[in-house]
Amino acid sequence: MGKQELHDHLATGITTVSRCWAVARTDGLRYGFTDHDADLVFDGLTFRADTGLSAKALSQATGLSVDNTEAMGALRDDSLSEADIEAGRFDGAEVVSWLVNWRDVSQRRILFRGSIGEMRRVNGAFHAELRGLTEMLNRPTGRVYQGPCSAVLGDRVCRVDLSDPLYVHEGTVIAVDENRAVTLPPLDTFEAGWFQRGSLTVLSGVAAGLSGAIKRDRITSAGRAFDLWQGLGATLVPGDTVRITAGCDKRFATCREKYDNALNFQGFPDIPEEDWMLVYPQRAKSLGGGSRR
Repeated sequence: MGKQELHDHLATGITTVSRCWAVARTDGLRYGFTDHDADLVFDGLTFRADTGLSAKALSQATGLSVDNTEAMGALRDDSLSEADIEAGRFDGAEVVSWLVNWRDVSQRRILFRGSIGEMRRVNGAFHAELRGLTEMLNRPTGRVYQGPCSAVLGDRVCRVDLSDPLYVHEGTVIAVDENRAVTLPPLDTFEAGWFQRGSLTVLSGVAAGLSGAIKRDRITSAGRAFDLWQGLGATLVPGDTVRITAGCDKRFATCREKYDNALNFQGFPDIPEEDWMLVYPQRAKSLGGGSRR
């Protein structure tokens, strides 16, 4: 990508360079921004100059310390809108920052690669925390020996097919309360609590693409009521379409009876409880394991 040419250009002491940022959201949408005074085009993306985007100094180090910086820019409905940030559509988005010779965009190199952390809005502008790739090293990994299952329902280890009609349903919202309590028409084929600990994903309307975890699944006189742990970031209204997916409480009995998936259970249901560690040998006339009375 012209790294050596860019290095030679920087060595002249008289430079024509700018910074560019590419933002790829988890839903696949990509955005390009630059602090240059004209749009730049490369990597199949137009980097817009009218966003007022700028960045603080990038802190980088060797070892396991976290690279981080912060980007700031103007809120615009056609790029980063306040509604999209509030809805969490940029949470976890991938960010790549380049140093680019704006006279010849083939002369560029990557300065930073990471993801968006916390975002905040102040007086018509946004501030985005950018977390480097070493942030991943702060996350615990490995197998945990515990009674409940450690897999995520439907992942490559669990292998439950969540597209099965037994575990998923699409319906039209008939009532919403505070963007957290959602009511659908009656679902007679699913018993109460079937979707508890599952997810609700919005398929149409302003909140399309957003999802929330289901805290409670109830049968009411009005229909099937779902309470979410946290309200959706955008407005959900009656008439919108949603998809609800069954949940799992991580118990072996649920894995076996609800999903017929006992062979893929990733927990250790027979592991001794913590109080087993406190047991000590003692003399007793009865060794049958029952009461000594």
